[in-house]
Amino acid sequence: MKTPPVCDYEGSDYQESFWEQGNRAYEDAAEEIALNRLLPSGSGHLLELGAGAGRNTRRYQGFEHITLLDYSTTQLQRAIEHLGLDEKYRYVASDVYRLPFAPGVFSAATMIRTLHHLSDPQLALTQINECLVSGAAFILEFANKRNIKSIARYWFKQQEWDPFDREAVEFVELNFDFHPARVKEWLGQTGFNVEKQISVSYLRVDFFKRVLPLPIMRAFEHLLQLTLSWAAYSPSVFLRSRVTNQNKPANDGAFFRCPACGHYPLPDTPPILICGLCGREYPVKGGIYDFRLD
Repeated sequence: MKTPPVCDYEGSDYQESFWEQGNRAYEDAAEEIALNRLLPSGSGHLLELGAGAGRNTRRYQGFEHITLLDYSTTQLQRAIEHLGLDEKYRYVASDVYRLPFAPGVFSAATMIRTLHHLSDPQLALTQINECLVSGAAFILEFANKRNIKSIARYWFKQQEWDPFDREAVEFVELNFDFHPARVKEWLGQTGFNVEKQISVSYLRVDFFKRVLPLPIMRAFEHLLQLTLSWAAYSPSVFLRSRVTNQNKPANDGAFFRCPACGHYPLPDTPPILICGLCGREYPVKGGIYDFRLD
């Protein structure tokens, strides 16, 4: 199956340069506040798509198991350094368009700061839905093209694209901003029902970061999320939805499937997993299952 290109962070120091050294403490705090409001209660197995270095992983309280998925083994290695090779965590390198999981194996999923790299969001959402059980919660974050800054720039002729148009805008290769209505439309078409929306990071402006201490910004963020989430004019939007399809867990305790041919169960036999149908081999190195096909 021919799939869209993937934005690969292999070899990148993204965690250090963007988060730890990039003056992003406010953005990180804003996401933590939103997650606290959206995360479902209960236990089970959570799939963290686009997990990167595991920045958010410890925030997913109550889950017995968490599978971290990212295309970059570099980022997953940093996640292992941060979280350790605990039996609670499983690390998987894979393409989100060809997920290596059997149907209905996860009770919840998150995808944060990842959708904006996808040129075919519907294909990815279809894959995600299939590996979730019916009724599972899915928390999705996306970059909002209809934000206050882009609206102002459009009105003052500082940008050509219309923030109110529902088509995605690719401002840099494999970096997209999306309209909230279009994202909700995709979710509905791929078997999700949106329950709640939270607008995040209204204060993502250098001026505010310079003049306001982080605790004050956190307090304002709490208030803005409570009062302005309905409007969705923030640069980032979080949605919590539920799987409406009648997805049933795979038989015989199957967890992995072959992303090349779709066959499952794929026996979990490190250091090599071998598909019984097509013979494709998938290595496990340093605690990372590598299902990348390209």
